[in-house]
Amino acid sequence: MRTRSTRAGGFFLTFFILGGLVAGVVIGNPMQGVLIGTAAGVALALLSWLIDRRRAG
Repeated sequence: MRTRSTRAGGFFLTFFILGGLVAGVVIGNPMQGVLIGTAAGVALALLSWLIDRRRAG
């Protein structure tokens, strides 16, 4: 039986939260950066999951 490889969407979430924190510190509002990074990370992780789900089915 073949095992299928899946994509790691959690990477996007982690990367964008941390990147948002850094960008937020630079602009003087770390919480805003974290929230924007979280939203972007969730969107990309969800997109990755949807693409992976379509490939598997």
